[in-house]
Amino acid sequence: MGAGAIGSFLAEKLSMERQDVVVIESDAGVAARAQAQIDCLVITGNGASSETLKQAGIEHADLLIAVSSSDAVNVLACAAGERLDIPFKVARVEDPLLKAEVEALGVDLVIDPGAAAARELVALASGGEVAEMVQFAGGELVLIGAFVPEDAEFVGKTLADLKESVVGWDWLVVAVIRGRETMIARGETMLEVGDHVLMMARKGSTKEAYEWLGLSSAPAEKVIVLGGTRLARLTAGMLSERRIHTTIIDSDMDRCQLIATKYPKVVTVCGSPTDPKLLEEENVGSADTVMALTGWDGENVLGALVSKSLGAREVIARFSNPELMGIGSRIGIDATVSSRLSAANEILRFVRRGAIYSVATFSDSDAEAIELEVGPNSDAVGKTLAELKLPKSMIIGGMQRGKEVFVPRGNTRIEIGDHVIAIALPEAIKAAENLSG
Repeated sequence: MGAGAIGSFLAEKLSMERQDVVVIESDAGVAARAQAQIDCLVITGNGASSETLKQAGIEHADLLIAVSSSDAVNVLACAAGERLDIPFKVARVEDPLLKAEVEALGVDLVIDPGAAAARELVALASGGEVAEMVQFAGGELVLIGAFVPEDAEFVGKTLADLKESVVGWDWLVVAVIRGRETMIARGETMLEVGDHVLMMARKGSTKEAYEWLGLSSAPAEKVIVLGGTRLARLTAGMLSERRIHTTIIDSDMDRCQLIATKYPKVVTVCGSPTDPKLLEEENVGSADTVMALTGWDGENVLGALVSKSLGAREVIARFSNPELMGIGSRIGIDATVSSRLSAANEILRFVRRGAIYSVATFSDSDAEAIELEVGPNSDAVGKTLAELKLPKSMIIGGMQRGKEVFVPRGNTRIEIGDHVIAIALPEAIKAAENLSG
């Protein structure tokens, strides 16, 4: 329910996997665009209405995802779904007062896309110069994303050659994103300048992976946030709680006063977040990370690029338009963030079959990283990774066995209770789910 940025993204992704998807959207124009772009049934109507839900065939649904822009409508839709015996219900709710009441109304999962994106931004700031930083196995395994720089010594070499030449290699390159193509990494995979590389490492081995990529692993000590949106405020508040020196710049005086009152540890500056003179006065060149989080994609691009030109170590931009997220690295933006992806990562855990613990998606790829538990009925139990004969569009990037975490090899044998992190393209999602049994 809701064909906005989050709803349309999820509907398109699930439709590509041949799930049976129905979208309910109250705005006729938005509904028409969704119907033209997504291979699913789109119904124009009120998703909080039992009659509309019945029209959508709700009695056959396994999951109701209510992600319209209205918290109240999302909760009402889930309450209606509860009366109609839908097994699982997910609601997007941003109002903190309403969140406390939601679970009593039959909602199984409450998501706040802004809060999820803010947590992702804080992880990026804490993780050094990377495009992604996703934690698995309780934080003991880390998926790092970065772009291959022009001066990288390993350009033109295969991963097999690199593994032989690098001393202390203790991580695994799991995927390479080149333009619009995602390749699950193999020994013969050759790296090129500009490639978006995803690698899995144990928490204690990330420093070597950073050095290999020519990136700093030092966490940010000074962050400048451009814009005073809800996402910007949440992020600035979380950063200041971690004792990271944080400055927020926004052009609206009333909003600046609100921020200064609510977040006294955050330095608040009233002025244009894209003004080069103001950014220079605020010494943006000494910032470890600049986050462009205004409500306008164009402003975020401009603010990020101006900050980069003034010497900021890392710039991160928020994008609403999904088409812009994939080109960020080509124009000098180090990382991008999107509330829709953050929300999707939480929701997809409910969609995936089996004992799924977490799911991560990526801004420029249709691949997913899925953490799941191997059950006693799994056909994988007792077999090595080599014996499993996994699809070429899937790779096992990390494993946890009890308190032990490691990057597996071909001779690693699967046991009951193992936590497995699988990176899979859409056609291999089912095979990944089947590992749980």
